[in-house]
Amino acid sequence: MIIELSVIFAFLAMICWGFGDFFIQKCTRKIGDLESLAYIGIVGIVVLIPFIIKDFNTIFNSKNLIMLGVLGIITFIAAILDFEALKKGKLSIIDVILEIELPLTIALGFIFLKESLSPLQFLFVFLILIGIIFTATKSFSHWKTKLEKGVIFAIFAAIVMSFVNFLTGISAREVSPLMAIWIPWIIFSIISFSIIIKRKKAKKFIKDGFRFKSIIIPMAILDTAAWIFYAFAMVKEEISIINRQILIGMRVWQNH
Repeated sequence: MIIELSVIFAFLAMICWGFGDFFIQKCTRKIGDLESLAYIGIVGIVVLIPFIIKDFNTIFNSKNLIMLGVLGIITFIAAILDFEALKKGKLSIIDVILEIELPLTIALGFIFLKESLSPLQFLFVFLILIGIIFTATKSFSHWKTKLEKGVIFAIFAAIVMSFVNFLTGISAREVSPLMAIWIPWIIFSIISFSIIIKRKKAKKFIKDGFRFKSIIIPMAILDTAAWIFYAFAMVKEEISIINRQILIGMRVWQNH
């Protein structure tokens, strides 16, 4: 039953990420990377407040606070790279490249947590990784000429995001699934908004929030929901298993 519930959460996370990326691309092109990230954080923080109260005492543990703080900073870096990739590139190509984060996350679970990965499973993940690379390129000559816009950002985003996935799974187990989202959301929101203020774009940020609320709100809700589902999926199940399920699901989704 636990495995089934974890798989359901993983599936829901995949769905929310799929639709969320569509709104993220539209939003970053309208208001910018930092602004989009800040709104995701603000909406997520407010929505989760009623639900994190019972877990609030967990942040008074210095180990938990440091782990969530590091996760928040890495999430900020990964998100900016991710958003820049989506802003510059084609969604169909960038989303495929970003899938590289899943095999990398599986590798992190295998290396650091000694999670089980049979030779057949390893081969399966490797073949999917190769398939992702081939799918994201229009032809072999494409590599020799010009990379699709946003691909470089997407590759780096995938690498950094694999660490976000891994640390989110660890934090969900060690602290709580909701706090593994809420605290990092606060940290990257503070960083994003501080930069926006430093650039003297606070007024434009607020104005754009009202002007583009029809894409900002679904973007923020979908992205926050995706990470919540992902965190809950990782609580009782191995990181490698959950990410394999998401990887398989995304391959099936894109083939249809």
